[in-house]
Amino acid sequence: MAGSGEEGRVVVNLRSAAESAADEEAHATPLHEIESLCMRCRENGTTRLLLTMIPHFREVVLMAFECPHCGERNNEVQFAGQLQPKGCCYRLEVPRGQNEILNRQVVKSDSATIKIPELDFEIPPEAQRGSLSTVEGIIMRAVDELQALQDERKKVDPQKAEAIDQFLAKLRSLGLGEAAFTFVLDDPAGNSFIENPNAPSSDPLLSVRFYERTREQQAALGFLVEPPTEEPGEQPVHHASTVEGNSEVLQKEPHGSVGAVAGRRAIAQGNPDEVAAVLCRYSAPEEVDTLPSTCGACGTECVTRFFATKIPYFREVIVMATTCDVCGYRNSELKPGGEIPAKGKKITLCVQNGKDLTRDVIKSDSAGVKVPELELELASGTLGGIVTTVEGLIVKICEALERVHGFQLGDSTLEWKKKKWEDFKDRLSKLLSLQEPWTLIIDDGLAASFVAPATDSLEDDSQLTIEEYERSWEQNEELGLNDMDTSSADAAYNTANTTNT
Repeated sequence: MAGSGEEGRVVVNLRSAAESAADEEAHATPLHEIESLCMRCRENGTTRLLLTMIPHFREVVLMAFECPHCGERNNEVQFAGQLQPKGCCYRLEVPRGQNEILNRQVVKSDSATIKIPELDFEIPPEAQRGSLSTVEGIIMRAVDELQALQDERKKVDPQKAEAIDQFLAKLRSLGLGEAAFTFVLDDPAGNSFIENPNAPSSDPLLSVRFYERTREQQAALGFLVEPPTEEPGEQPVHHASTVEGNSEVLQKEPHGSVGAVAGRRAIAQGNPDEVAAVLCRYSAPEEVDTLPSTCGACGTECVTRFFATKIPYFREVIVMATTCDVCGYRNSELKPGGEIPAKGKKITLCVQNGKDLTRDVIKSDSAGVKVPELELELASGTLGGIVTTVEGLIVKICEALERVHGFQLGDSTLEWKKKKWEDFKDRLSKLLSLQEPWTLIIDDGLAASFVAPATDSLEDDSQLTIEEYERSWEQNEELGLNDMDTSSADAAYNTANTTNT
């Protein structure tokens, strides 16, 4: 497809435009024009392409099409950056008659699905491409697209066309704020967003959940690598830890298995000195194990290393670390071990000095975090399970807030919103510099979080308070405990104990 116009502005295809735009410096990003087909009149129109960076958010490609023959126009947003480690699901409750909720900005990527449960209505990813709009704008765009073919439907199937007209009336009423509804935005790529005007404080009408992508979602995003299939008659490849004495076959030995193999070999040979050397060199009180996993960024198969350990004054935990040799992605997580406690736990720490900022903190993926002085609240599940310090936890939370909500801080942002973020950062700097004492609250329904005491005994630490409480029915429902049935396992366990006795 040939182009015309000024030299250097019109490009042959989208790939050359993106590559040339990526080579330019950020302050001199060029605007490219592509001659493309108009889907309405079948004449050639012009698509303008701009690769840009939204501050504190994502790299995006802005596209705008215009046809000079029929006047057709549309725009599109595509994400040029990487996939996020986890998918995201935003759920916005829209009350009746509150038009300001309908005006909230929505960033929808190409892979996002929009749902309105009250109408059993779903907008699949291919129906609406990536866009920067509002809740009202997305609903009204869906109305326009469904309305476009109504004349043809009335000729072919009048009954179905009448049903669609009734549905469009209901959908249009939601866009005008005449009825309450729920707006759900689910994006496996993690690149979609719904504005929170109360940020960094929580919004009672908006909730967000992060989740691990399934293999089907990885395949839909184009990042799933299928494992190699064995040819008929081909010998299976054994792991290095199970193949010994074969110097002709080179295998990669995962970290943690080296010490175990060497220790077993030394014990079999009956050499006490070598046994001691192996244990001192490789082994810890815990043994590192490995299991196959999938990279959360590129979908390539990788290895997750984990081991179980006992933390004093706390409980048994499982530390997990994943590294991808293909894309360099790294992730570490901490999971609680052992049985589920009967009660939840609320930890309150009064931070008064520099030593309090360096206290070790374990935040599980079921814990929520609050800092009343900052009016900061972190829902359970955000950031996953992490091991850090008090200062590191607050910094990670603020970095996540700025990454998610930071696109509101551009040149077009209202002054009161900018001032709100600046005031939040000023208050944060005062707390981290300990100009005044502040309170850290970690509420964990599974009692799987921990803050290290400053003394040898928890009772002697006057700044640290730990409270146990009965979980509510809603908390048990969210954690999946109400539907958990262990009667079969308990019966089998009791039978085995009786037999052994």
